Order: sequence, then C-alpha cells, then structure tokens
Amino acid sequence: MMERKNSVLIQPQQAGQQLLDFVSQRFTYRSREEWQAELAANRFFLNDTEAQGNAVLAQGDRLVYLMDALVEPPVDSTYTVLHEDDDLLVINKPAPLPCHPGGRFFAHTLWALLKENHGLAEPRLINRLDRETSGIVLVAKNKDAARLCQEQFIQHRVAKVYLVVVEGDFPNTVVPMEATGWLGPDPDSAIRKKMRFYPTQNEAPPGGVESSTEFRRLSGSRNTTLSLVEARPHTGRCHQIRASLLHVGFPVVGDKLYGVDEQLFLRFKEGCLSATDHALLRIPRQALHAASLRLSHPTSGRNLEFTAPLPPALQGLLEGR
Repeated sequence: MMERKNSVLIQPQQAGQQLLDFVSQRFTYRSREEWQAELAANRFFLNDTEAQGNAVLAQGDRLVYLMDALVEPPVDSTYTVLHEDDDLLVINKPAPLPCHPGGRFFAHTLWALLKENHGLAEPRLINRLDRETSGIVLVAKNKDAARLCQEQFIQHRVAKVYLVVVEGDFPNTVVPMEATGWLGPDPDSAIRKKMRFYPTQNEAPPGGVESSTEFRRLSGSRNTTLSLVEARPHTGRCHQIRASLLHVGFPVVGDKLYGVDEQLFLRFKEGCLSATDHALLRIPRQALHAASLRLSHPTSGRNLEFTAPLPPALQGLLEGR
C-alpha cells in the first residue's frame, strides 16, 4: 500500500534551524506539541534516516514526513484496459472513482491504481473525468507521449463523444442542438465552483471562456421522462456539458451540482442526503459517460479510436430498472 508523504528540500535560508523549529514555523496547521508527537512517532526522515527534533538542517537536506493514513470513501476500482502499448494506456474508468489524489482521496484514485497495478512511476492522465463520470481516460506512459497527446487536445484535433441521460424529453431534431456561448462563475449559486452557461459574451462575467457543445437525442426512456443524448464538445471547458444542459433545460440525471437542485450538492457534502433527495437524483452518480475518443498515436501517427459502452446503471435508467 502506498504511503502518503510530504517531501521538502532544505533551502539556504532554512539551513541552521532545528528540525522541530522549522516544521512548527512552516506548517502551522499543527501546534509545536503536535509536531513533537509526530517526531516521537518516527514519522520524520532526514536524508532517509529517522529524524530527531533537535537535528540541525543543512542546505540540500531532504526532509520527509509520513502522513497519517486517510480513511477514504469507497469507490469503484473495477476499471478495464481498452488498449495498451509502449506509449499509451487507455482505460474505461468506472464511477465513482477520482482520477487524481485530492481532498479525502489518495489510494482510492485511478492514479494510485495505475501506479500499483501497472508499475507506472508517474501515470500521466491526459484527459480528466470527474469522480462521478465514467468512460475513457487516456494515459501516457512517458513525457514525450504526454506532450504529443496534449498538443492534439490543445489544437482540437481529438474527437470526443459523451453519452448522457438527462431529465425530460429532449427534442428530436434533424439538426443537432448547438450550445455555443461562454462559461463563467454563477453569481446566483451558493457553490463557489459552479459555472453558468451564458449565450453571449456581454452576459458573461469578466474572465468567461468560450464554450461550444453539440447535442443530439439518441433515444428516450420507456416513460419519456428521461432522454439519452449524445454530446460532442468542441471546446474542453470544465463542466461545460453539465452546465450547458442545465441552461437548455435538460439537467443531467444524478448530478448533484448541475441537476434539479444544487442544494443536493450541499447536503451531499454534509453527508445528509435524505430518502427524498436520493429519489430526486435517481442514481448515486451523475449519468455522464465518456463513450468515444479519436486521436493520432503520438509515436506512429496512426489513427486510433476507442469506445466504451454505456454502463449498465445508465442503461437501466432508460429501461426503467
């Protein structure tokens, strides 16, 4: 099992300090007494040797702190490998599973699982999916492959298709619905990270970014209260599919932030979702799935296309299961 640890390289201005003085002054989220207890528990190493609080630091010393193990929320770790070669690893990620460590998650992440299961010293996830979004994640095994893949994303040479189950009877039109506008912070939301879709630049707040997504109805549910929609993003903005669908009146099923009521997100963060809340959400995750990815191989240049089928939980929504 991987350990969580912090590593600090001692700079010239920090040399000459005692270790306990240094950590107490620099890392103030704990008291001096608490840091003394961590030292007594042998959680500090100085140049790979157990450290004492009265050790005098020298320039170039490496100080490592072994952090407490996290009690991490459960996730679905049953990812599948769609493709692997010397440069790339292509994963079908389940939900819920975070891509990267953050907050309460470290070992329960795709990044950690790839390190453990595939021997990758530093997995380079080229496209990130939210914890509650399933589907294709592209992983580069080396710096050159990562750079060349990232260039394709930046230059909009990668074709991405998402499948999403939305609330309501989405219009079945010959011409796909275009949601082209701007994304920026939502001033009416109690949640700082929530974005809003603005049809024009004049409506968007300063710092807003262009956003464009094409939506097409694929099918409806048995009782027509839900629709399966194909989303083709032409820009790669955070939350753009979810925010755009909320704007056009078809929120993503199970979405706590951009769904039928953002208060669900606040109650979820507090761990107090009610039975009524769960019924409104329909499923524990948001019904968004990265279904297809097309790009050029970073080394050979050959065309690659990967697909991941709609997960059973989302298929069950449409079939009324």
